[in-house]
Amino acid sequence: MYSSSPAAAPLVRDPLHAPVAHLVRGGVTEGIHYGSVVVLGADGRTDFQLGDIEAAFYPRSALKPVQAVAMVRAGLPLEGDLLALAAASHSGEERHLAGARRILELAGLTEDDLRNVPDLPFDPAVRDTWVREGRGPSRLAQNCSGKHAAMLYTCKLNGWSLDDYLDPAHPLQQAVAETVEDLTGQRIAQVTVDGCGAPLFAVSLYGLARALAHVTTAAPGSPEARVAGAVREHAEMASGSGRDVAALMRAVPGLLAKDGFEGVQVAALPDGRAVAVKIADGANRARIPVAAAALVRAGVDAELLTEFAGEPLLGGGVPVGRVRPAGTLQPLPEPACA
Repeated sequence: MYSSSPAAAPLVRDPLHAPVAHLVRGGVTEGIHYGSVVVLGADGRTDFQLGDIEAAFYPRSALKPVQAVAMVRAGLPLEGDLLALAAASHSGEERHLAGARRILELAGLTEDDLRNVPDLPFDPAVRDTWVREGRGPSRLAQNCSGKHAAMLYTCKLNGWSLDDYLDPAHPLQQAVAETVEDLTGQRIAQVTVDGCGAPLFAVSLYGLARALAHVTTAAPGSPEARVAGAVREHAEMASGSGRDVAALMRAVPGLLAKDGFEGVQVAALPDGRAVAVKIADGANRARIPVAAAALVRAGVDAELLTEFAGEPLLGGGVPVGRVRPAGTLQPLPEPACA
């Protein structure tokens, strides 16, 4: 445990976001993405901040590694690819579905025991194939099924009830909330329901970065280290083929990274340096370029991150611009087409 007495909960307020990225087309700023960014040094201190890193916000799926730590603390014995899947926002590929089935089998359960919302696969190509085959939404295909299967397995091992495992008052969710407060070092500001149906805890952007830094710097063999190692080693199981968050972990040695809906990205290095990003309008196109610029600010070699400078904007099929991190962020090397 890291914090026997967490700090007060962050304030629930309208966040004071700042410009974090510019949409530049033909040398003219066509649009601006607002948001917030925090960079923590290896000593845990804030080395850089932009926008509002203290207001309460919902990390969405970026909190999944912390949820997985809570389950391992509660006795979840998964390792390797299945533990990575427990922390995943997966693409719905067959390996993801097979892994979720395997977790359920270990628990002596089936897809019918899941309580997440049925959905089509997250990956567009996988989804298109799924639809062509006449397959409808399913709980197993939904991108959080690995987490939900692991939650059920954790409940089964502890003798906790299964039907209400998503209730915030359930022992499992109480254990998750305790771990969130322990790793973020602050009280939870508010609890609501995430898209998949699981409880979602409001913390600050600073708290999210601090939590992932604690995960990456924990002692070998600890629940935190087990989760970090599994996600790093099986990055595509924690996301999917062609996903930017997996590519980011492959590009930067030792990096642990997790994305979340509504423009959230968190990443941490083994020495505790960490970054967290929230794009105010939820734009996915700004998430990775801003996160990459924040990692450069944290001391990561910019040459490792050139592929994350943002997809080019096209005019007549020709690159005429791109999303660029705001000037207050250390910029990535400018691609020739920008």
